[in-house]
Amino acid sequence: MDTYEIITLLIVIATLFTSINRTILKLEATIGLMVLALLSSMAVFIAGYGFPQLREGSEEIMKNFDFTVIMLDIMLPFLLFAGALHINLKKLAEEKWSILLLAFGGVLISTFIVGTLMYFVLDFVHLPVKYIHCLLFGALISPTDPIAVLALLKKTNISENLQMRINGESLFNDGIGVVVFLTILHIAQSTPGSFEHLHFGPWQYGPDTFGVKYISMLFTQEAVGGVVLGLILGYFGYKTLEWIPNEFVQLEVLVTLSFVMGGTIVATFLHVSGPLAMVVLGISLGNKGRSEKMSEAVGDYVYRFWDLIDESLNAILFILIGLEMLVIKFTGEYIFAGVLAIAIVLFARLVGVSIPIGIMSLGKKFEKGTIKILTWGGLRGGISVALALALPSLGVIQLADKEFDTKDLIVSLTFIVVVFAILVQGLTIQKVAAAAGGKNKQEVDSG
Repeated sequence: MDTYEIITLLIVIATLFTSINRTILKLEATIGLMVLALLSSMAVFIAGYGFPQLREGSEEIMKNFDFTVIMLDIMLPFLLFAGALHINLKKLAEEKWSILLLAFGGVLISTFIVGTLMYFVLDFVHLPVKYIHCLLFGALISPTDPIAVLALLKKTNISENLQMRINGESLFNDGIGVVVFLTILHIAQSTPGSFEHLHFGPWQYGPDTFGVKYISMLFTQEAVGGVVLGLILGYFGYKTLEWIPNEFVQLEVLVTLSFVMGGTIVATFLHVSGPLAMVVLGISLGNKGRSEKMSEAVGDYVYRFWDLIDESLNAILFILIGLEMLVIKFTGEYIFAGVLAIAIVLFARLVGVSIPIGIMSLGKKFEKGTIKILTWGGLRGGISVALALALPSLGVIQLADKEFDTKDLIVSLTFIVVVFAILVQGLTIQKVAAAAGGKNKQEVDSG
């Protein structure tokens, strides 16, 4: 199948699954689509015993579909811009330090906790992996996905500030997570040995030595460069939209499309973070929380257009995640390690949330249950799967009685954690939020 046929098939499946979910399952869209995609994958797998051509054909389609390019280079910029477009600037300003600490500190803390614990756990289950590769897993699994949890939290009577922390943190830590992942991947690819053999001299760097200066320069170029590019794009984008009368709706949409697509290409050319640039661009062009004059720059038609893009791409994204089960390798050891990874990722999320909140609590009061809601509401999604699939070959580990591919292991672990997060955490976050401090809105309305 060529690209056009695959895209057509995905849109047809998304339409069918969305209809089934709305009329029969009646689950939140992300969860319902994931359930249907997983069931479809299992059905194809089982039917493959009687009709091998069906399973082989389905696997071939998924293998030829470049999930990584589609997600990281196309879907992610659109999704982050669409999400940031609805950010309330006043609320963001009120929670800026909370969001920055959670996004930066939370991702870094989670990355090293997950990487370190998985290094020992995988060795314990006889799947020894280099520490640098465990850190790669920690980096790709640490970013949280706001798509599923925010729709559910709207049904719970939690404060707007807490919703802003969850939404803002998720948007920014997607970008930060990609930067951390690429930094660690660059170190791993540039060093022939394992992480234990790296020399972290005070400010040394070179072909085989990576000091603080080298890593800092690499991280700063991606992160700070992405934010600066986003501010530049946002300024010119805002001035362009302000100049165009709102009745020229098609032109406004074309302008936003041009800045998102063109900005992504420029970010790639400059080697800065495209995801962070798109978040800043979306916030710059959004009108929520702005003065009346500033809010007139973008018309309602633009928001409706990007809402359509957001919902359509999310539907396709989570269907793709479910269908990826057809080509991901699972063994008993991988599944056992995946279950342990779920517990480790949740623990790392708890620590990554508790430390920043604990520090900020010294001078600011937080709502009851903030840590619980942020921990359980930190769902993992498409970006984690895309980063795992984007990994180059990490080598085959040869043991006395077996061998295994490091990339296959990381992809399997990622898939297990993501499915658990979306299905289990997603289905229970509303109850957790209500128990932690926020009543269900229906109870509030009836009370």
